[in-house]
Amino acid sequence: MLTLIRLAGRAPRLDERTFDKRIGLVILATDHTTEPDFAALVANERIGVYVNRVPYANPVTPENLLAMRPSLTAGAALILPDEALDVVMYSCTSASVMIGDAEIEAAIHAAKPAAQVVTPTAAAVTALKALGARRISVLTPYTVETSRPMAEYFTAQGFVIDRFTCIGLTDDREMARISHDDIVAFARDAVAEQSDALFISCTAVRAAAVIARIEASIGKAVVSSNLATAWMCLRLCGDDTARPARGRLMTLSLPVR
Repeated sequence: MLTLIRLAGRAPRLDERTFDKRIGLVILATDHTTEPDFAALVANERIGVYVNRVPYANPVTPENLLAMRPSLTAGAALILPDEALDVVMYSCTSASVMIGDAEIEAAIHAAKPAAQVVTPTAAAVTALKALGARRISVLTPYTVETSRPMAEYFTAQGFVIDRFTCIGLTDDREMARISHDDIVAFARDAVAEQSDALFISCTAVRAAAVIARIEASIGKAVVSSNLATAWMCLRLCGDDTARPARGRLMTLSLPVR
């Protein structure tokens, strides 16, 4: 017997947006970590997080990082096409150094001109300055070759680097599998006594989950790539909620520019 299907007598009322604020993430095809971190740290009843992946091939080398540059505009454009985003974050720290913050911003603005653009490098600089850090130690999972441009980047931003430690991995999927306990152990060894803060680079590394553990262990502020971008995206969306269990940074407001 044919079921009678009834058409409702009126059209539904539509909200202007599903969420008050929209954050777009442009992440690597191989990324295991950014989405879970942003689900835990950023997404809430006011803020929606939307993701697109761009092509990327290991190993992590300056050449392979630079190769992502042509994909950024198309990657951003495919996040809610023809709709505005409040913030777009490109989630690769080492590529942000190689391509450049300004180049990334221009590429994303070509697709989402009204969005505020966040990179892990610029977010880390903002975070470290908000914490009052001038002297820093840096821990990366990369090789020396990939780490060297990062050291130059932070020095150019006015920081004194007391100690720079790299682990020597070349595959971001392996970087994502460094255990939480080993992240804490490497962090303890990486920080110099005279440093004001420790920066743990790489959006693949699951450091955001253990920031408070590291801070309690070393007695200094700790910033990771994903913690910095999550904090900056939240603050740009007007969320100033203090979350001390997530580390010192998550108690601070965004500095007035």
